[in-house]
This record gives sequence, structure tokens and C-alpha cells, in this order.
Amino acid sequence: MSTNRPQKAEKATVDDVVAQLRERIQAGDFRKPDGSPDKLPSAQILGDEYGLSRQSMVRVLEKLKAEGIVRTRKGSGAWVHDWKPLIFFPQSEFHQKAPNVDIYTSLLDAAHRKGDARMDEITREPAEELVRSRLDLRDGEYVAVRRRTNMVDGTAAHTDDSYVALRIVEGSDWVLQDNVERGTNRVLAELGHEIVRSIDEIHPHTTTPGENLRLGLGEGNSVPAIKIVSTNYDANDTPVQVTLFTLPAHRNITVYERFRTTERGGE
Repeated sequence: MSTNRPQKAEKATVDDVVAQLRERIQAGDFRKPDGSPDKLPSAQILGDEYGLSRQSMVRVLEKLKAEGIVRTRKGSGAWVHDWKPLIFFPQSEFHQKAPNVDIYTSLLDAAHRKGDARMDEITREPAEELVRSRLDLRDGEYVAVRRRTNMVDGTAAHTDDSYVALRIVEGSDWVLQDNVERGTNRVLAELGHEIVRSIDEIHPHTTTPGENLRLGLGEGNSVPAIKIVSTNYDANDTPVQVTLFTLPAHRNITVYERFRTTERGGE
């Protein structure tokens, strides 16, 4: 159990209390003896404990609710939300189990979780510098973009935005269909650009206002996250696609599996 109790000597702010309550909840406070999630004390009681007004404490609980850490029941207060982080395997891109099932569906099936990919936008736009440099594009060259938010058990787990040079995919299902049942990687393969290799960059990140909106975190509720910049290459070692993932830390665990390769040339 956590011992992160409020410090009476200093006046706590709303963000201070959000951080302290988040730590206590993640450490196992506010649970029943059998480990199941329990109800939090009322806003008035918590406000007295942390030195905040009831109104300020309601703001604290709303922020924690936006993060997915607590949930509310009408007339019954706030409860710990027992939502398990998604185990995200970036390498699953190369482990599809069926030819007509996309990568994210395979990931959910393997984890026995329910979810879907919510398509936020399919657009054509000039490439931003990060994407342009990874794809070796000319200045001002346009990319096709698929922006989606991946939902798990009714909660937005992470954003997933893919970029490809427009000249490669214009007129194909990559830009014409919201949901491509066989997966967009298969569309790229059909266009002569099968993805065979990826380089993933992992960056520390804090969610932006736009990401907060897409992830259901609420205005001003930026949270720690990681940003994965995944650059995909075809058999000619040409960079074909860049995918940017934003994964809030409290909703995702990222796992990479590595293998040692055996050199046989000298044997």
C-alpha cells in the first residue's frame, strides 16, 4: 500500500493531488481485501484530507476520470477503474495470423480483449519535417495520412497515424477505405512495396491538446506517454511508410521481443 499521503505543511494544488492520488491508486490503495476495486472517499472527505475545497477536489476526480484511472457512478461517487493496460507488441506487424485480418485485430485477439480502430481522418497533406526526413521526400511533397485511435474495452488506448508518399497510394484502398479488412500493409504489398523491415524510435512524450481530445483525456489533462516513430522499409530498402504511435503510459505496456541471429557463413 502507498504511503504517499498529503503534506499538511504546504498548500496542495489540483495537479499535486492528481499526482498523489494517481500514485496511491496505482500502488493498490482503495481496494477491497480481495483486491477488487473499491469506492473512493467523497470529494468532501478527500478535500479535507488534502486541503482542497470540495469544488477543487471534484476537478481532481474529473482529471483522474479523464485519464481512465477512476470511473463514476451516478449517485454513487467515484470508484477505482480496474482497466488493464494493453500489452502492445510492435513486432506483431510481422506476425499476422491470417491474410485478411489486420494487425490491430490480431493483437486484440491474442490478448483476449475487445476493441476496434476508430478512423479519425484520412487526408492528403504536405509532409511535416519528421515524416519528410524519414521517407526521404522532396520539400513540399504530399503524403497520404490515416489517423486512427485504437479502442480497447471502450477506452482509447493509443493513437496510430500512418504516412505514405501520396504518389504511391493515390487511387488505392489505402486512401479510399476507412477500414481495410485485409490491412493497409497488404495494400502496400499489392502496390509493390511489401514491408519487410522496420526501425522503431522510442521518444519520451507528453500528450498534446489534440491527442488529449482523441484519447478522451479532457482539456488540459496532458499525461506522460511514449511516442514510437516506426519507419517501414520494402525489399529494396526504400522507406515506404512512417507510423507515429502515441501511447499514454497508464494505458499501455510496450514489449519488444528480440532474437539472436546465428551466423553460419564461417561454420
